[in-house]
Amino acid sequence: MRIDDVTLWHVSVPLPAPFYPSWIPGLPQTENRFTLVRIGLACGAAGWSAGPAMAKERQGMGSLLGPYLLGERADDLESIRQRLREMSYLGWHLGWLEAACWDAVGRARGVPVWQLLGGKPGRVQLYASTGDVKDGKARVVELEKRRAEGFTSAKLRVHKATLAEDLEQIEVCAQAMGPDFKMGIDANQGWRVAVVADAPAWDVARAVAFARRAGELGYKWLEEPLANDDYDGMAELRRQVEIPIAGAELNHHGLPEIEVMLHKRCLDVYQPDAVFAGGISETWRIVQAVARHGARYTPHTWTNGIGFAINLALFAASPWRDDTVLEYPLSEPGWIAEFRDGLLLKPWHHERGWLDLPTAPGLGFDIDGGQLWRHGSQFYRGTKLRVSLAAVLDKGLATAKEIGKVRDQRLAARRVELQKRTAAGEDLLSAYAAPAVAVHTGWKLQA
Repeated sequence: MRIDDVTLWHVSVPLPAPFYPSWIPGLPQTENRFTLVRIGLACGAAGWSAGPAMAKERQGMGSLLGPYLLGERADDLESIRQRLREMSYLGWHLGWLEAACWDAVGRARGVPVWQLLGGKPGRVQLYASTGDVKDGKARVVELEKRRAEGFTSAKLRVHKATLAEDLEQIEVCAQAMGPDFKMGIDANQGWRVAVVADAPAWDVARAVAFARRAGELGYKWLEEPLANDDYDGMAELRRQVEIPIAGAELNHHGLPEIEVMLHKRCLDVYQPDAVFAGGISETWRIVQAVARHGARYTPHTWTNGIGFAINLALFAASPWRDDTVLEYPLSEPGWIAEFRDGLLLKPWHHERGWLDLPTAPGLGFDIDGGQLWRHGSQFYRGTKLRVSLAAVLDKGLATAKEIGKVRDQRLAARRVELQKRTAAGEDLLSAYAAPAVAVHTGWKLQA
């Protein structure tokens, strides 16, 4: 399970039409961009992960990543998580890399990641997640198409300047779609971005007014109505309204931040995306905490096909998979499965609003080498030899040898410790894959 190769690519998959994400007003997104990592093991298995990117902002990441991960065991999550934590002290939030270790371990063992987490085979129900902002009539056309495709629930986006404009869309849609088609709403207030055009900023009063009207219209949940760190505001909103409040999707501080929100009773539904919340291990700890507090979990999945696979594995193992729906990003004509999942041999296509869990080992996908060649640009490859040479050139031979000797001693001591633990029958993943048991609250988010 030793990591002996770390490779990074910038990936940019052209979209078939411009996509205007509600969370970045004024931006015509023409490409699906992300950083791709492949972690290769000495046994021959390899795992993949991806982190969304605006451009090439991770260009210098490789020179840090290689020395931190090479020689570690992919199933030694305690050490992997510590290395990623150390990198965060230097300004890099790289929890998404940890999913590649789970993928590699799953592939090496020949089992899906959802099974490593304790999940069972089957399928999950999806809700269609829109990505742009429309007026009521245009949204109804879109929702009717989703209903014809087999979806029984969807999420709308509101992000207009005024409360009246936002209410127009949800009132028209509620009247047109009727009570049998269940809908939620995303206000995209959790993390305001106004780098292109201005973006509205809700306060508690506006959130309460909107939430009350949404509840009267029969909407099933309201997502991110206030800023991520407005804990007191979210708690006050939740006290004043009946509609369930959801959020905490882009959580960079992991379980400690979520525990604050749980104790303050900020949300009914927690939506941490493992790509942002510290990886699979940290997100699973969050799922367990959410279960203990009687709240619910269903993840944010709006990144790319690999990010969707990561969160699918977690959702599939969660105690709510059979009575809660999973987000399925779909916003035609620009954001569709073939381009959302542009590097995968088989995109995540739904069947009448359902998705069969992958049975292939790891995260359940394969990379299309041709597509990677077309749309990816490799910018780093780390092996022991390459990293050693780079250290000599950067620090000089004597210093590089000293650092290498101390690090090799640490890795050797760790290997001996892990060999003793595995010889005693311990599964190194067990500390991170304990079942999550939900406290029954009587409320279901079911399509």
